[in-house]
Amino acid sequence: MRKHIFLIGMMGCGKSTIGHLLSEKLSCRFIDLDEEIVRYEERSIPEIFSDVGDAGFRLCETAALRCVIDEPPCVVATGGGIVTRQENIARMRRAGFVIWLNRPLESMISDVRQDTRPNLAGDKEARMRTLFAQREALYRCAAHLEYDNSQPPAQSAGELARMLSSRIL
Repeated sequence: MRKHIFLIGMMGCGKSTIGHLLSEKLSCRFIDLDEEIVRYEERSIPEIFSDVGDAGFRLCETAALRCVIDEPPCVVATGGGIVTRQENIARMRRAGFVIWLNRPLESMISDVRQDTRPNLAGDKEARMRTLFAQREALYRCAAHLEYDNSQPPAQSAGELARMLSSRIL
């Protein structure tokens, strides 16, 4: 693989699940950016949000992205809000191929657990609808490819691997 593959999209769209499967199919490393942030910061994401808020978390996310970009090419599952900073979009597009995993919003809402998501406090459904409305155009702008991730994960990962092999690998 010559470039990183960045998976973007809303929480619940399948970035981590597809990322693991895709990295296996492409025989490369998988990195979950949220796990990298936890490792670098030595605290959980809810703790980071509690301590420094969304803006502070986004700075941690940008720092983790910079470190990952310096690694050999791999599949990277990003956080849903990575596109809220233009510098992140520019970095990902320069360093790799950006795929927006998209699913019906209702499916994402039903699949996401609120207790592990600090930015979903209150009415989860209303909050996810608001976040999606704020980010949809950013995902579209950031992505080299929008992929409808409505199929079973193994099927989606296989299809993406075939598509990528003809485009960038």
